[in-house]
Amino acid sequence: MPRKPNRKNGRPPARRRAIQATVQDTGELRLIGGDWRSRRLTFPAVGGVRPTPSRVRETLFNWLMPVVPGARCLDLFAGSGVLGLEALSRGAREAVFVDHTRALCNALTTNLGLLNADTGRVLCQDVAGFLSQAAEAPFDLVLMDPPFRENWLDRLIPLIADNGWVGEGSWVYIEHESERPQVVVPANWSLHREKVAGQVCYRLYQVGG
Repeated sequence: MPRKPNRKNGRPPARRRAIQATVQDTGELRLIGGDWRSRRLTFPAVGGVRPTPSRVRETLFNWLMPVVPGARCLDLFAGSGVLGLEALSRGAREAVFVDHTRALCNALTTNLGLLNADTGRVLCQDVAGFLSQAAEAPFDLVLMDPPFRENWLDRLIPLIADNGWVGEGSWVYIEHESERPQVVVPANWSLHREKVAGQVCYRLYQVGG
């Protein structure tokens, strides 16, 4: 007679637990616009990564519709890379992805290969350290979705402004927790659009606008 799986203390068999752990440790994203619309990609669910929801991305890229084609984009705290990938899918000329988590960077590099996206570049390093150096040239669009409730915006916005990462006419998109009362930005950054979706507030600024 075949042996029954060990269900002592109500726990599933070891093989099933391993499968469940694998599923729980893997996230999936779906691109919603452009050349790669409806493409699904996976990424490791590590480092507290939380890809920007589809409805937020749809709103954001509607705002950016005339901006993205031909733009140079910088995706900070890239995580799954969903924002920069959406930009490339919609005609951005280049996207640089910066994140400090090795597993996420490796997955993003793999996903760029699956998409044959040779205009995407992944840098695995600390975002603050990256922004502390002088930029070779300003980016047209900076996308920033840092971990919530860690005051990253207070540290990084001055670096973006002072080290040449944006210039006249550049656009800066940020996400932050909705309970945060305000975001301090340079005087020449004008708020173009903002919206709240649940626990997320997202804002789009134009430099010199």
